[in-house]
Amino acid sequence: MTRIAVDAMGGDFAPEEIVKGAVWAAHDYKVPIELVGQIDKIQPILDEISKKGIRSNRGGFFVKNIKVDLSKLDIKLTQADEIIEMGEAPGTALRKKRNSSIVLSVDAVAKGSSDAVVAAGSTGAAMAASLFGLGRIKGIERPAIATTLPTLKDPVILIDAGANSESSAEMLLQFALMGSTFVEKVYNRPAPRVGILNIGEEEEKGNQLVKDAYKLLKENTLGLNFVGNIEGKELLYGDVDVVVCDGFVGNVALKAVEGCSMMLFKLIKKQFKSDILSMMVGLLAKPFLKRIYKKINYEEFGGALLLGVKGITVISHGRSSSYAIKNAVRVAKEAVEKSVNTKIAELIG
Repeated sequence: MTRIAVDAMGGDFAPEEIVKGAVWAAHDYKVPIELVGQIDKIQPILDEISKKGIRSNRGGFFVKNIKVDLSKLDIKLTQADEIIEMGEAPGTALRKKRNSSIVLSVDAVAKGSSDAVVAAGSTGAAMAASLFGLGRIKGIERPAIATTLPTLKDPVILIDAGANSESSAEMLLQFALMGSTFVEKVYNRPAPRVGILNIGEEEEKGNQLVKDAYKLLKENTLGLNFVGNIEGKELLYGDVDVVVCDGFVGNVALKAVEGCSMMLFKLIKKQFKSDILSMMVGLLAKPFLKRIYKKINYEEFGGALLLGVKGITVISHGRSSSYAIKNAVRVAKEAVEKSVNTKIAELIG
Protein backbone atom coordinates (compact mmCIF):
# COMPACT_ATOMS: atom_id res chain seq x y z
CA MET A 1 0.00 0.00 0.00
CA THR A 2 1.21 3.49 -0.88
CA ARG A 3 2.72 5.37 2.09
CA ILE A 4 3.21 9.14 1.98
CA ALA A 5 6.00 10.87 3.91
CA VAL A 6 4.92 14.30 5.17
CA ASP A 7 7.38 16.96 6.32
CA ALA A 8 5.52 17.90 9.50
CA MET A 9 7.74 20.88 10.29
CA GLY A 10 7.52 22.80 7.00
CA GLY A 11 5.07 25.62 6.35
CA ASP A 12 3.72 28.75 7.98
CA PHE A 13 1.32 26.78 10.19
CA ALA A 14 3.51 23.78 10.98
CA PRO A 15 3.35 21.44 12.69
CA GLU A 16 -0.33 21.74 13.73
CA GLU A 17 -1.99 22.21 10.34
CA ILE A 18 0.40 19.81 8.62
CA VAL A 19 -0.25 17.01 11.12
CA LYS A 20 -4.00 17.59 11.02
CA GLY A 21 -4.00 17.48 7.23
CA ALA A 22 -1.95 14.29 7.13
CA VAL A 23 -4.24 12.58 9.63
CA TRP A 24 -7.29 13.81 7.74
CA ALA A 25 -5.89 12.27 4.54
CA ALA A 26 -5.14 9.00 6.33
CA HIS A 27 -8.74 8.97 7.54
CA ASP A 28 -10.41 9.91 4.23
CA TYR A 29 -8.16 8.12 1.74
CA LYS A 30 -7.07 5.15 3.87
CA VAL A 31 -3.46 5.93 3.03
CA PRO A 32 -0.55 5.16 5.42
CA ILE A 33 1.36 8.26 6.54
CA GLU A 34 4.93 8.81 7.74
CA LEU A 35 5.11 12.04 9.74
CA VAL A 36 8.68 13.34 9.79
CA GLY A 37 9.68 15.95 12.35
CA GLN A 38 10.11 16.67 16.03
CA ILE A 39 8.04 13.98 17.73
CA ASP A 40 7.74 15.93 20.99
CA LYS A 41 5.80 18.57 19.02
CA ILE A 42 3.87 16.15 16.81
CA GLN A 43 2.60 13.80 19.52
CA PRO A 44 0.58 16.42 21.47
CA ILE A 45 -1.24 17.33 18.25
CA LEU A 46 -2.09 13.68 17.65
CA ASP A 47 -3.31 13.40 21.24
CA GLU A 48 -5.56 16.42 20.74
CA ILE A 49 -6.93 14.98 17.48
CA SER A 50 -7.66 11.73 19.28
CA LYS A 51 -9.69 13.60 21.90
CA LYS A 52 -11.35 16.38 19.89
CA GLY A 53 -11.14 15.38 16.24
CA ILE A 54 -10.06 17.70 13.45
CA ARG A 55 -11.57 21.17 13.43
CA SER A 56 -10.85 22.70 10.04
CA ASN A 57 -11.62 25.76 7.97
CA ARG A 58 -12.33 23.78 4.83
CA GLY A 59 -12.12 25.78 1.62
CA GLY A 60 -12.80 29.03 3.44
CA PHE A 61 -16.00 27.74 5.07
CA PHE A 62 -16.37 26.25 8.54
CA VAL A 63 -16.63 22.49 8.89
CA LYS A 64 -17.71 20.67 12.04
CA ASN A 65 -15.27 18.48 13.90
CA ILE A 66 -14.15 15.38 12.03
CA LYS A 67 -13.97 12.49 14.47
CA VAL A 68 -10.87 10.34 13.99
CA ASP A 69 -9.94 7.00 15.53
CA LEU A 70 -6.14 7.06 15.40
CA SER A 71 -5.94 3.39 16.42
CA LYS A 72 -7.41 2.47 13.03
CA LEU A 73 -4.97 4.60 11.03
CA ASP A 74 -1.48 3.64 9.86
CA ILE A 75 0.63 6.58 11.02
CA LYS A 76 4.38 6.24 11.50
CA LEU A 77 6.50 8.86 13.30
CA THR A 78 10.11 9.55 12.28
CA GLN A 79 12.29 11.83 14.37
CA ALA A 80 13.99 14.79 12.67
CA ASP A 81 15.94 17.12 14.96
CA GLU A 82 16.39 20.02 12.54
CA ILE A 83 14.19 22.33 10.47
CA ILE A 84 15.12 24.26 7.33
CA GLU A 85 13.53 27.69 7.63
CA MET A 86 11.97 29.57 4.70
CA GLY A 87 14.71 32.21 4.56
CA GLU A 88 17.68 29.83 4.47
CA ALA A 89 19.70 29.25 1.30
CA PRO A 90 18.65 25.72 0.22
CA GLY A 91 22.09 24.43 -0.77
CA THR A 92 23.82 25.61 2.39
CA ALA A 93 20.96 24.48 4.62
CA LEU A 94 20.91 20.97 3.12
CA ARG A 95 24.65 20.56 3.72
CA LYS A 96 24.45 21.80 7.30
CA LYS A 97 21.16 20.17 8.30
CA ARG A 98 21.34 16.56 7.16
CA ASN A 99 18.91 15.64 9.93
CA SER A 100 16.26 18.15 8.85
CA SER A 101 12.65 17.11 8.34
CA ILE A 102 12.66 17.69 4.57
CA VAL A 103 15.90 15.75 4.04
CA LEU A 104 14.66 12.79 6.09
CA SER A 105 11.27 12.90 4.31
CA VAL A 106 13.04 12.54 0.96
CA ASP A 107 15.33 9.87 2.44
CA ALA A 108 12.22 7.90 3.41
CA VAL A 109 11.32 7.67 -0.28
CA ALA A 110 14.90 6.98 -1.37
CA LYS A 111 15.16 4.13 1.16
CA GLY A 112 11.70 2.75 0.39
CA SER A 113 9.87 3.29 3.69
CA SER A 114 7.55 5.73 1.88
CA ASP A 115 6.52 6.20 -1.75
CA ALA A 116 6.12 9.98 -2.02
CA VAL A 117 6.85 13.23 -0.18
CA VAL A 118 4.54 16.12 0.70
CA ALA A 119 6.27 19.33 1.83
CA ALA A 120 4.90 22.82 2.55
CA GLY A 121 8.14 24.42 3.72
CA SER A 122 10.88 26.01 1.63
CA THR A 123 10.25 25.25 -2.05
CA GLY A 124 13.95 25.54 -2.81
CA ALA A 125 14.84 23.09 -0.05
CA ALA A 126 12.19 20.60 -1.16
CA MET A 127 13.43 20.81 -4.76
CA ALA A 128 17.11 20.50 -3.85
CA ALA A 129 16.53 17.66 -1.38
CA SER A 130 14.47 15.77 -3.98
CA LEU A 131 16.99 16.35 -6.76
CA PHE A 132 20.00 15.24 -4.72
CA GLY A 133 18.20 12.57 -2.70
CA LEU A 134 16.24 10.92 -5.51
CA GLY A 135 18.11 11.89 -8.67
CA ARG A 136 16.78 12.85 -12.08
CA ILE A 137 14.90 10.68 -14.53
CA LYS A 138 17.25 9.77 -17.37
CA GLY A 139 16.86 12.21 -20.24
CA ILE A 140 15.49 15.04 -18.08
CA GLU A 141 17.86 17.98 -17.90
CA ARG A 142 16.09 19.74 -15.01
CA PRO A 143 12.99 18.90 -12.94
CA ALA A 144 10.02 21.27 -13.22
CA ILE A 145 7.12 22.28 -11.00
CA ALA A 146 3.72 21.33 -12.45
CA THR A 147 0.97 23.45 -10.89
CA THR A 148 -2.75 22.87 -11.39
CA LEU A 149 -4.83 25.97 -12.15
CA PRO A 150 -8.62 26.30 -12.39
CA THR A 151 -10.21 27.30 -15.70
CA LEU A 152 -13.69 27.83 -17.10
CA LYS A 153 -13.54 24.18 -18.16
CA ASP A 154 -11.16 21.53 -16.82
CA PRO A 155 -8.06 22.38 -14.74
CA VAL A 156 -4.86 23.18 -16.64
CA ILE A 157 -1.28 22.25 -15.77
CA LEU A 158 1.22 25.13 -15.78
CA ILE A 159 4.81 23.90 -16.12
CA ASP A 160 7.35 25.21 -15.09
CA ALA A 161 5.91 27.22 -12.20
CA GLY A 162 9.18 28.23 -10.59
CA ALA A 163 11.87 25.56 -10.53
CA ASN A 164 14.03 27.01 -13.31
CA SER A 165 14.31 30.77 -13.83
CA GLU A 166 16.42 30.15 -16.93
CA SER A 167 15.56 27.41 -19.41
CA SER A 168 16.48 26.20 -22.87
CA ALA A 169 14.11 25.25 -25.68
CA GLU A 170 15.02 21.60 -25.13
CA MET A 171 14.00 21.95 -21.49
CA LEU A 172 10.62 23.41 -22.48
CA LEU A 173 10.10 20.39 -24.73
CA GLN A 174 10.84 18.12 -21.77
CA PHE A 175 8.43 20.14 -19.60
CA ALA A 176 5.75 19.64 -22.24
CA LEU A 177 6.33 15.89 -22.30
CA MET A 178 6.20 15.62 -18.50
CA GLY A 179 3.11 17.82 -18.20
CA SER A 180 1.32 15.95 -20.96
CA THR A 181 2.09 12.59 -19.33
CA PHE A 182 0.79 13.84 -15.97
CA VAL A 183 -2.50 15.09 -17.45
CA GLU A 184 -3.01 11.92 -19.47
CA LYS A 185 -2.33 9.51 -16.60
CA VAL A 186 -3.72 11.38 -13.57
CA TYR A 187 -6.57 13.32 -15.17
CA ASN A 188 -7.32 10.59 -17.73
CA ARG A 189 -7.35 12.97 -20.69
CA PRO A 190 -6.12 11.35 -23.92
CA ALA A 191 -3.92 13.46 -26.22
CA PRO A 192 -3.67 16.51 -23.90
CA ARG A 193 -3.47 19.82 -25.76
CA VAL A 194 -0.14 21.58 -25.16
CA GLY A 195 0.46 25.30 -25.64
CA ILE A 196 3.35 27.71 -25.04
CA LEU A 197 2.65 30.80 -22.91
CA ASN A 198 3.57 33.74 -25.13
CA ILE A 199 2.81 37.40 -25.88
CA GLY A 200 0.86 36.49 -29.03
CA GLU A 201 -0.64 33.55 -30.88
CA GLU A 202 1.43 33.89 -34.05
CA GLU A 203 4.38 31.55 -34.52
CA GLU A 204 6.87 34.40 -35.00
CA LYS A 205 5.93 36.15 -31.73
CA GLY A 206 8.00 36.08 -28.54
CA ASN A 207 11.64 35.98 -27.52
CA GLN A 208 14.19 33.56 -28.94
CA LEU A 209 13.49 30.95 -26.27
CA VAL A 210 9.80 30.56 -27.10
CA LYS A 211 10.47 30.73 -30.84
CA ASP A 212 12.97 27.88 -30.58
CA ALA A 213 10.66 25.93 -28.28
CA TYR A 214 7.76 26.44 -30.70
CA LYS A 215 9.81 24.85 -33.47
CA LEU A 216 10.82 21.88 -31.32
CA LEU A 217 7.27 21.22 -30.13
CA LYS A 218 5.83 21.65 -33.61
CA GLU A 219 8.31 19.14 -35.08
CA ASN A 220 8.22 16.66 -32.17
CA THR A 221 7.86 12.97 -33.03
CA LEU A 222 6.91 11.88 -29.50
CA GLY A 223 3.16 12.18 -29.91
CA LEU A 224 2.68 15.58 -28.26
CA ASN A 225 -0.57 17.29 -29.20
CA PHE A 226 0.94 20.75 -29.67
CA VAL A 227 -1.61 23.47 -30.47
CA GLY A 228 0.65 26.54 -30.60
CA ASN A 229 1.00 29.70 -28.54
CA ILE A 230 -1.50 30.99 -26.02
CA GLU A 231 -1.62 34.45 -24.46
CA GLY A 232 -1.85 35.19 -20.77
CA LYS A 233 -5.49 36.21 -21.12
CA GLU A 234 -6.30 32.70 -22.39
CA LEU A 235 -4.54 30.89 -19.55
CA LEU A 236 -7.75 30.23 -17.60
CA TYR A 237 -10.12 29.65 -20.53
CA GLY A 238 -9.50 25.90 -20.52
CA ASP A 239 -8.74 25.61 -24.24
CA VAL A 240 -5.48 23.74 -23.54
CA ASP A 241 -4.52 21.09 -20.98
CA VAL A 242 -0.83 21.95 -20.50
CA VAL A 243 0.78 25.40 -20.60
CA VAL A 244 4.56 25.42 -21.00
CA CYS A 245 6.92 28.23 -20.00
CA ASP A 246 10.18 28.86 -18.17
CA GLY A 247 10.07 29.01 -14.38
CA PHE A 248 10.39 32.79 -14.15
CA VAL A 249 7.40 33.46 -16.39
CA GLY A 250 5.45 30.59 -14.84
CA ASN A 251 5.93 31.79 -11.27
CA VAL A 252 4.91 35.35 -12.17
CA ALA A 253 1.80 34.01 -13.93
CA LEU A 254 0.95 31.75 -10.98
CA LYS A 255 1.25 34.54 -8.41
CA ALA A 256 -0.79 36.89 -10.61
CA VAL A 257 -3.59 34.32 -10.89
CA GLU A 258 -3.55 33.67 -7.12
CA GLY A 259 -3.63 37.38 -6.32
CA CYS A 260 -6.39 38.11 -8.82
CA SER A 261 -8.65 35.32 -7.56
CA MET A 262 -8.15 36.38 -3.93
CA MET A 263 -8.85 40.02 -4.74
CA LEU A 264 -12.05 39.22 -6.65
CA PHE A 265 -13.43 37.03 -3.90
CA LYS A 266 -12.62 39.59 -1.21
CA LEU A 267 -14.31 42.31 -3.27
CA ILE A 268 -17.44 40.18 -3.63
CA LYS A 269 -17.55 39.45 0.11
CA LYS A 270 -16.99 43.11 0.91
CA GLN A 271 -19.88 44.18 -1.32
CA PHE A 272 -22.22 41.65 0.25
CA LYS A 273 -21.49 43.25 3.65
CA SER A 274 -21.92 46.85 2.51
CA ASP A 275 -25.61 47.25 3.52
CA ILE A 276 -28.67 45.30 4.69
CA LEU A 277 -29.97 44.54 1.21
CA SER A 278 -26.55 43.34 0.07
CA MET A 279 -26.29 41.11 3.14
CA MET A 280 -29.66 39.53 2.33
CA VAL A 281 -28.59 38.92 -1.25
CA GLY A 282 -25.30 37.52 0.05
CA LEU A 283 -27.10 34.97 2.22
CA LEU A 284 -29.09 33.81 -0.81
CA ALA A 285 -25.94 33.66 -2.92
CA LYS A 286 -23.83 31.80 -0.34
CA PRO A 287 -24.35 28.28 -1.84
CA PHE A 288 -23.31 29.58 -5.26
CA LEU A 289 -20.28 31.39 -3.82
CA LYS A 290 -19.20 28.17 -2.11
CA ARG A 291 -19.23 26.34 -5.44
CA ILE A 292 -17.25 29.12 -7.13
CA TYR A 293 -14.75 29.31 -4.28
CA LYS A 294 -14.27 25.55 -4.37
CA LYS A 295 -13.37 25.80 -8.05
CA ILE A 296 -10.82 28.60 -7.68
CA ASN A 297 -9.39 27.81 -4.23
CA TYR A 298 -5.76 26.62 -4.50
CA GLU A 299 -6.31 24.40 -1.45
CA GLU A 300 -8.50 22.11 -3.56
CA PHE A 301 -5.49 21.19 -5.70
CA GLY A 302 -3.27 20.53 -2.67
CA GLY A 303 0.11 21.17 -4.18
CA ALA A 304 2.37 21.08 -7.21
CA LEU A 305 4.22 18.02 -8.44
CA LEU A 306 7.96 18.24 -8.97
CA LEU A 307 8.24 16.29 -12.19
CA GLY A 308 11.50 14.86 -13.47
CA VAL A 309 12.93 13.30 -10.31
CA LYS A 310 12.99 9.58 -9.51
CA GLY A 311 10.25 9.80 -6.98
CA ILE A 312 7.10 11.73 -6.23
CA THR A 313 7.44 15.09 -4.47
CA VAL A 314 4.41 17.33 -3.94
CA ILE A 315 5.26 20.90 -2.98
CA SER A 316 2.44 22.64 -1.14
CA HIS A 317 1.87 26.35 -0.56
CA GLY A 318 3.76 27.76 2.41
CA ARG A 319 0.52 28.88 4.03
CA SER A 320 -1.22 25.54 3.51
CA SER A 321 -4.06 24.67 5.87
CA SER A 322 -4.92 21.16 6.95
CA TYR A 323 -7.37 20.97 4.05
CA ALA A 324 -4.64 21.82 1.53
CA ILE A 325 -2.31 19.20 3.05
CA LYS A 326 -5.07 16.60 2.92
CA ASN A 327 -5.47 17.26 -0.79
CA ALA A 328 -1.69 17.30 -1.34
CA VAL A 329 -1.52 13.77 0.07
CA ARG A 330 -4.26 12.78 -2.37
CA VAL A 331 -2.25 14.21 -5.28
CA ALA A 332 0.85 12.29 -4.15
CA LYS A 333 -1.11 9.06 -3.76
CA GLU A 334 -2.63 9.38 -7.23
CA ALA A 335 0.74 10.16 -8.83
CA VAL A 336 2.27 7.04 -7.27
CA GLU A 337 -0.63 4.76 -8.14
CA LYS A 338 -0.81 6.07 -11.73
CA SER A 339 2.96 5.49 -12.16
CA VAL A 340 3.53 8.99 -13.50
CA ASN A 341 7.34 8.78 -13.22
CA THR A 342 7.46 5.42 -14.95
CA LYS A 343 5.45 6.78 -17.87
CA ILE A 344 7.69 9.85 -18.14
CA ALA A 345 10.82 7.68 -18.09
CA GLU A 346 9.38 5.44 -20.81
CA LEU A 347 8.47 8.41 -22.99
CA ILE A 348 11.74 10.31 -22.56
CA GLY A 349 13.92 7.21 -22.72
